[in-house]
Amino acid sequence: MEKEPVVYINGKFTEKSKAVVSVFDHGLLYGDGIFEGIRAYKGSVFRFDDHMNRLYDSAKSIRLKIPQTKHEMAEAVLETLRKNRLRDAYIRIVVTRGVGDLGIDPSLCKEPTVFIITEPMVTSFGPKEPRVVRLMVSSYRRDAVDATSHEIKSLNYMNSILARIEAGSAGADDAILLDIRGFVSESTVTNIFVVKDGRIATPSTAAGILHGITRERIVKLCSDLGLDVQQRDVTPFELATADELFLVGTKSEILAVGSVSGSKVGTGGVGPLTKKLYQEFSRVTQRPEEGTPIYEAESVSV
Repeated sequence: MEKEPVVYINGKFTEKSKAVVSVFDHGLLYGDGIFEGIRAYKGSVFRFDDHMNRLYDSAKSIRLKIPQTKHEMAEAVLETLRKNRLRDAYIRIVVTRGVGDLGIDPSLCKEPTVFIITEPMVTSFGPKEPRVVRLMVSSYRRDAVDATSHEIKSLNYMNSILARIEAGSAGADDAILLDIRGFVSESTVTNIFVVKDGRIATPSTAAGILHGITRERIVKLCSDLGLDVQQRDVTPFELATADELFLVGTKSEILAVGSVSGSKVGTGGVGPLTKKLYQEFSRVTQRPEEGTPIYEAESVSV
């Protein structure tokens, strides 16, 4: 019989079927917590330090004290991967405010809840082109940077969920959200890039976007390839007139956009620059210097 996967919960490893949290956990009751999604490729955790730094930045921004140091958390992630014998995986770290009484006061929670889930996931990279998706511009606006900012990778995803429901009802795969000023922000779970006349632009952090790890690495990759990326305000007009649009994210990797609100983007398929970046990024994920070994390393420097 195949061994059941295990989940890390508060310092212990529990079989997946028995992994539970309390109904009084404020992460469940109020969305009071943070998370991080990470990928492992061929036995190496991709951009591990960047993800760990973002996790702890999110915690700091909501005044949540993670009980583990970065080093201890990183070791817990690697040990979870080892116990599940994974080399290609999606990793989810979740830290909630913890168990408390009813009421939103964070002081009601004495100790945060920490759990780590690792699941097998094979990359979509290879000889094939990226998947093409249909988008729509949502009527829901991205939360303002002085509200429940999506710069924080929090457990509160209702803004994105409502937009995704709307997209599904309209026959689209996903939605693009505008910020409160009317500029393009991001999709429900990915960052967006616009290509026009060989020039590339992506919304700046002023649009309330998540500081995407993949987004940052794509910007650097473009620079390495001699391509300039402008990080600036992007208008809906630019979506409608773009030669190419593509989405990037840790789990999604790179997706080509075929249409926005029923209007075809470029040829409606994978544009040449999107395809080039897809192929180049697939090589980046395999570079030893881009990752942290799961099995060879005795310790982790984070």
